[in-house]
Amino acid sequence: MADTRFQTQVRNQSRAEIDQGLRSYMLGVYNYMALGVAATAVITMLVASNPAAMAAVYSLKWVFFIALIGMGFFAPRLMFSSNSAVAHGAYWGYVALWGLAIAPMIGAYLSIDPSMVFQAFLITAITFGATSLAGYVTKRDLSGMSSFFMMASIGIIVAILVNAFFVQSTMMSLITSIVTVLLFAGITAYETQQIKEMYVEGDAPGIARGKSIFGAFMLYGSFITLFVNILNILGIMRQE
Repeated sequence: MADTRFQTQVRNQSRAEIDQGLRSYMLGVYNYMALGVAATAVITMLVASNPAAMAAVYSLKWVFFIALIGMGFFAPRLMFSSNSAVAHGAYWGYVALWGLAIAPMIGAYLSIDPSMVFQAFLITAITFGATSLAGYVTKRDLSGMSSFFMMASIGIIVAILVNAFFVQSTMMSLITSIVTVLLFAGITAYETQQIKEMYVEGDAPGIARGKSIFGAFMLYGSFITLFVNILNILGIMRQE
């Protein structure tokens, strides 16, 4: 009887240690992500405050678009390398690219109505927080959605390119942004669950750090994508 109680106590203690380790791991992921968002804001504001820099960045907007897609595919490999500097370089390079890419858009909206940018950020934070929490606590396995999310993301990219080069429709831009927000709300929940599942107690420090940076990379991209499209929706609605 005493032996049974001892085993139960050990299991409970082990479970508590794992939970504590998971909380620390997830906190590290969100901290990296928050620092990335803050760095993006600084870069964006610096560029937006300089007309010459704004013009230069705007002329390279499609270069940044292609670079961001490329980083989305190749950066994860670098983050799981044994070199911590390479992992950090990939993440912060991605952050810097986003800061430059969205600077013309943010600068334009700030000149029209600064409150709209802050409103979009607040809506994004609430949406992201709610969906990420849902992904963390849900017992439903979301891994089966990965193929759908991948195909839908490719569809969104194609729709953006078609509208930018051929259709050039404000209504299509609005619809694309609405669909993107709904899609990335789901992707945020999926990514959070996958990041949680990646946690393994006893990972070597380099592996654990790589997982934290990769998790931040995933969530950061979803947060910024939500923000850009929510801001676009508010901007179009304001024009109507």
